[in-house]
Amino acid sequence: MKEVVVCGEALVDLVLDERLASIGSPLPPLVPALGGGPFNVSVALGRLGSAVSFCSRVSTDRFGAEIIAALRAAGVDLSVLQRDPAPTSLALASIGAGGAASYSFYVEGTADRLVTDPGPLPGTVAALCFGTLSLVLEPGASVYEQMMHTHHAHGRLIMVDPNIRPVMIADPDAYRARLTTWLPAIDVIKVSDDDADWLAQGPYGSTPADWLAAGVGAVVLTRGAGGLSVTTARGETTVAAPQVSTVDTIGAGDTVVGALLHWLGVHDALGQRQIRDLEPDLWGAALTFAARAAAVTVSRAGADPPWARELANS
Repeated sequence: MKEVVVCGEALVDLVLDERLASIGSPLPPLVPALGGGPFNVSVALGRLGSAVSFCSRVSTDRFGAEIIAALRAAGVDLSVLQRDPAPTSLALASIGAGGAASYSFYVEGTADRLVTDPGPLPGTVAALCFGTLSLVLEPGASVYEQMMHTHHAHGRLIMVDPNIRPVMIADPDAYRARLTTWLPAIDVIKVSDDDADWLAQGPYGSTPADWLAAGVGAVVLTRGAGGLSVTTARGETTVAAPQVSTVDTIGAGDTVVGALLHWLGVHDALGQRQIRDLEPDLWGAALTFAARAAAVTVSRAGADPPWARELANS
């Protein structure tokens, strides 16, 4: 089975549901929950049955131990994972109206940003996935950036989910300019509609059309309840989102990324050429599967991607 290596941070979300205050209920204590975009993608892939490894640097503290246990429980391989005595990153996730989450972060001197290059990867690795804070926080961001270019040059598929957190980007113009240097090494980029709007701003702003012109094979756009779309050189394909009762949206986009990579692996499309050759009807099937997976995640609290058995008959 072809393997995906997911690169980036694992952290602890402290979740605050602000909707309770609007109905006069006292706010509950902050309860820690495991998270981080790349961590969630790894868990989603593992639960769906893909061969997946997590490339990161995880603390040896109590939270780090919980992260390791959760990855193992999902079937994620830890052979390229690094450990460090520095603390685990923390995020405060505030849940507002409609279940949408906003974030603030505590990441100074934390373990995940101290990652080093793991060196050559096994021949079974077909794809690498990058995203979120790991592409912002140095020195790890430069490590992941170099890995992106190196492994794309070796013929592996590269997927990127910028998962923009504006509060963490001190120089937006520099980030937007840096993203354009990644484009020749990206095969699939997934953005939310908010991400796309943010990335289009300023003197170094760029759009999905620019990304495709720079060599990206596919641009996947998530619109929450408005569904999913993909744009390639062959045109645009759109699918609707299943109608579900939303508890919160934490981890929904990460689940889309994991589910897409899983679908591509199952259908022998986890490659640079295969992505560009994929027909619109197959993209529709891939997006439909990803939308079903994300619908499960938003129907329950926190980043809790589905297991394969939960999608088998839905």
